[in-house]
Amino acid sequence: MPGYRKTEEAVSALTPEQFRVTQKSGTEAPGTGEYLDNKEPGIYVDIVSGEPLFASSDKYESGCGWPSFTKPIEPANVNELRDGTHGMIRTEVRSSHGDSHLGHVFPDGPADRGGLRYCINSASLRFIHRDDMEAEGYGAYLDQVEEVA
Repeated sequence: MPGYRKTEEAVSALTPEQFRVTQKSGTEAPGTGEYLDNKEPGIYVDIVSGEPLFASSDKYESGCGWPSFTKPIEPANVNELRDGTHGMIRTEVRSSHGDSHLGHVFPDGPADRGGLRYCINSASLRFIHRDDMEAEGYGAYLDQVEEVA
């Protein structure tokens, strides 16, 4: 398994929006994220550490304004923490190795797929198309990504 970790180089390469979201626990404006309407097959990895987070096959249209997933591709790479900010109790989702703020998880996802909605900021993610996964070192996850129709 590759050594996924947060490096100064990776953090310094972030755009101001990516930095604000991942390092300062910010939230991108709803409906603005680069991957909100992405329907391509592949995986989503942490923009900082590269650790695999979500598969396109677990992405769905929730209508919330952010990319939504039913489950992580690698549960060990996603930490869930209690978040009491903004006057509500929520569950924050952070990457395990990069410690990037990803978004939040809510219990209102599709019941037939586990009932969870991982509401994730596009600014926290890098998308790797199925066709590029092997070359970029993510071949082990190809079986979790749908075939190209």
